[in-house]
Amino acid sequence: MVKVKNIALGIYIALIAFPFIYLLILSFSADWRFPELWPQYFGLRNWSRVISGETGLLSSFVLSLVISLSVATSATLTGFFISRYVNYHPKKRLWTLITYFPYVLAPVVFGACLSFYFIKVGLFGNTAGVILSQFIIAFPYALIFFSSYWGEQTREYENLVATLGGNPWTTYTKVLIPMAGPLMMICFFQTFLISWFEYGLTSIIGVGKVETLTIKVFLFIKEANFYYGAMSCCLLILPPALLIYFNKKYVFNKLI
Repeated sequence: MVKVKNIALGIYIALIAFPFIYLLILSFSADWRFPELWPQYFGLRNWSRVISGETGLLSSFVLSLVISLSVATSATLTGFFISRYVNYHPKKRLWTLITYFPYVLAPVVFGACLSFYFIKVGLFGNTAGVILSQFIIAFPYALIFFSSYWGEQTREYENLVATLGGNPWTTYTKVLIPMAGPLMMICFFQTFLISWFEYGLTSIIGVGKVETLTIKVFLFIKEANFYYGAMSCCLLILPPALLIYFNKKYVFNKLI
């Protein structure tokens, strides 16, 4: 019975790992055609082109990092502070309902609706416009995420600090932010992933000029360049994998 469970677990792990292993093998390959079981070339040639900047993947990777870090940082910080006022507001239910509006429409449709206003203010087809458009969908997520934090217990802590003579600055820096530290890290990870994998809004607002890593993946797939597409996917998986590891090792252990 134990052997059967171990075999089943091994098959399960192999099925999960196979797509990632295959992508990694494909990224080192060239001239791999059916029905050949092994590519004619297997080496570092593709990755050397990435490092040299020939494929544009390295610049797209850095650009995606800048955009995602900007969106995650701004959405987490503003979401944390503004969520307090939303949850303590007399019309909390109304504001919470409005918060869900960006998720009613598909990202492509939502991007098409925003494009008119972005053209008017000069944010269409540039990096700043992409960051702002992604912030518009990441910020409501942060508001919803932090809504459970602002409960009666948190309010009691605020009242206690005020009773002891603390000002709002002391309340935030000494009590509220340290208490919410792990939650803020999780929200940062989540909003980072929202931005990192975003394609619809980026393709509409960026209008092909802002080539993030997700845009590169689809471009290579459309060109039937599977080897560069596999490299793009490997680079696309790397930051989320590191965030999951960091989240599990440092943040999740604090919460439990």
